[in-house]
Amino acid sequence: MSLQFKTARTSEPKSFLDDLEEAVTRGTPASRAKALWHTTDLMIAGSFSDEEIWTFGEVVTRLADEIEVAARAQLSERLARFDQAPVNIIHKLAFDDAIEVAGPVLRESKQLETYALVANACTKSQAHMLSISQRETLEERVTDELVKRGDQEVVKSVASNSGAKLSDFGFLNMVQRAEGDSILAERLGLRKDVPRHVFQQLIAKATSDVKKRLELERPDMARQIQSSVSELGGELQSKFGPASRGHFVAKRVVTTQHRLGNLNESSISSYARSHRLEEVTIGMSLLCSLPGDLIERALLDKNREMLLILCKGLGFSWDTTMAMLFLGAKDHRITASELRSLENDYDRLNIETSRSVLAFCQSRKTGTAIDASLKAALYA
Repeated sequence: MSLQFKTARTSEPKSFLDDLEEAVTRGTPASRAKALWHTTDLMIAGSFSDEEIWTFGEVVTRLADEIEVAARAQLSERLARFDQAPVNIIHKLAFDDAIEVAGPVLRESKQLETYALVANACTKSQAHMLSISQRETLEERVTDELVKRGDQEVVKSVASNSGAKLSDFGFLNMVQRAEGDSILAERLGLRKDVPRHVFQQLIAKATSDVKKRLELERPDMARQIQSSVSELGGELQSKFGPASRGHFVAKRVVTTQHRLGNLNESSISSYARSHRLEEVTIGMSLLCSLPGDLIERALLDKNREMLLILCKGLGFSWDTTMAMLFLGAKDHRITASELRSLENDYDRLNIETSRSVLAFCQSRKTGTAIDASLKAALYA
């Protein structure tokens, strides 16, 4: 039974599946190629239902089985950026052994689901993983496999991809891989989302040249670079290092507190007064529902505005807020005049507006989205 399609140029339905069946079963290589490009052109130009698109995919898949690598690579290039491309043919192209065929869809097709990318990384070549690593965005489940299975070129590509999300496992694995590889160490150090405990390990293992380059290229982290070198003495005391071990212990303790309903202002205040930066960062991340790296930047940034907004939005007292300000200050010191100015700023903040800003940040997962007009409104 043939399916009726409407072409993009005419409203009259045109049945062509019988002709395509003939091309597949009895046609010459030339006629199959002609049928393939005709079908592909029609699919891209037209407007079809999901069922019709799937049928196109079945037809194209059969035709693709009969053409040479160069033609399949051309097909992959054409379909990689076609957002309505049939999933069946996209999957077939992605798992093709020839990287010139698989590469375009692995790098660009939005039709490849996370599970398909993970399966591809687990079963195909390093070249396939390199192509995946160059996608515009990548979920942690995918980068975990790339970092675990990929060679140094793949790992460097992941480190350079700002749209790739990395788990704690991914970061720690990359730090280990970066030892002796200054290019990877620098690329990892330049990532804006690298957690503090990972950055400490990276600096502990990095060469002096890498440290100097990172200080120049990331002036916002210069203080951490210097303090990490001082604290760790350039060596790790265990496989994952003291900073990492402390971080995971802190994470387990604070997360358990949160799950039991015991994480609150009192907890944060106690951590801050004890100079326990890891616990404060993790606790504030849980209470604010924001990424830990954003909380850490708010704590350590010389511009204290974001920290004041977060504390006001959570309804914290000035005493708790002050403890957090001292925690993030250089050498834990703040002048009396600066402290008075910060207290005045905190008093002027509107709690409802601060909560709105917090909700806005939660929706964007970033603290840099507050524009000048919104900041001005905070002190209205």
